[in-house]
Amino acid sequence: MRIDVLSIFPAYLAPLDLSLVGKARTAGILDLRVHDLRDWTTDRHRTVDDTPFGGGAGMVMRPDVWGAAIDDVLGADERERPARLLVPTPSGEPLTQRTAEALAAEQHLVVACGRYEGIDARVAEHYGADERVRVSEFSLGDYVLNGGEVAALVLVEAVARLLPGVVGNPHSLVEESHGEAGLLEYPVYTKPPSWRGHDVPDVLLSGHHGRVERWRRDEALRRTVLRRPDMIAALDPDALDRTDLAVLEELGWVVVDGALVAR
Repeated sequence: MRIDVLSIFPAYLAPLDLSLVGKARTAGILDLRVHDLRDWTTDRHRTVDDTPFGGGAGMVMRPDVWGAAIDDVLGADERERPARLLVPTPSGEPLTQRTAEALAAEQHLVVACGRYEGIDARVAEHYGADERVRVSEFSLGDYVLNGGEVAALVLVEAVARLLPGVVGNPHSLVEESHGEAGLLEYPVYTKPPSWRGHDVPDVLLSGHHGRVERWRRDEALRRTVLRRPDMIAALDPDALDRTDLAVLEELGWVVVDGALVAR
């Protein structure tokens, strides 16, 4: 996979050289390129923004600079294959694990990190009309950041770790929070077995794999009920076993008309 990130603060993306993403770049699993948007400016001040039409506070990033940068990043050869232009913005759709999974199947991602009051809306409109480029505006949550770089870091890490060969044990992607099970992950423990008066649950020391698996599943259900009841409501009751349903009933969730609802 190739990912291009465009920013006026390319140094902000330096952490992408670290940990699993950095190893994936070194191994050639991920072709990740970070670009300075100001390289596409044409004036001596390297201007990337201007005042908004219609008045108002703040500055807006210019479409001519962004257009030149995106065109070059896509390139003549790259335009022959589909690309996804991703724009971090508080007004975008929430970034979820399902989104990351879908993006991990793409060939080429271009992340446009806006600043100030954002990127001129015509940029998304222009590339959205190009059948070879799909545009997605995404948000990390219901809050505002100073720019898109933090969101770009999150997006790249969320996508890159799903690429084959990046995570050492692929099974861990199944059990983790927001994975295929649709639950939050169970609590985890390591040595020492007793720490400051807190003991590891006996079942995890039993060596009984079946009991351990059942305990972890029950704890995942309990944690999800407590912290993310919306995820419980989204579960398919037909995909749950009798013990799952019994645990959920103890926690106040029952099946009504083929759906899980809180009593």
